[in-house]
Amino acid sequence: MECPKCGHHLKNYKNPLPTVDIIIETKGCIVLIERKNSPFGWALPGGFVDYGESLEQAAMREALEETGLQITLKQQLKTYSNPDRDPRHHTISTVFIATADGSPRAGDDAAKADIFMQQNLPPLAFDHAQILADYFTHKSETACP
Repeated sequence: MECPKCGHHLKNYKNPLPTVDIIIETKGCIVLIERKNSPFGWALPGGFVDYGESLEQAAMREALEETGLQITLKQQLKTYSNPDRDPRHHTISTVFIATADGSPRAGDDAAKADIFMQQNLPPLAFDHAQILADYFTHKSETACP
């Protein structure tokens, strides 16, 4: 790549893309969306962080866009960075746990939105099965006796 003003060769850096995923707890279940774009399948609501946006702002925006739910962020669960987690790009996703009231409705990149219990999860896209396994382990470890 060259500078358009002086023609000096510029190094082209290839960096991972920051994303967020949100585990939305509602009615004793979690919200999943069925993706309307490739890669297809059921997934946690989430997406790319916009320039000038914090991770928390991105999580609230993506949740609202994909599920119609206003969420309350409770905590960060973990960050996932396996270069193969998304077949389109190398992404780094910070996962949030949130709560919401109401019923989800699909919007933006979601063809469907629904709630699921741990026992009836559908096959999941990306590394979301691992994320939810970590979430359920975390939840059992932090539950009051």
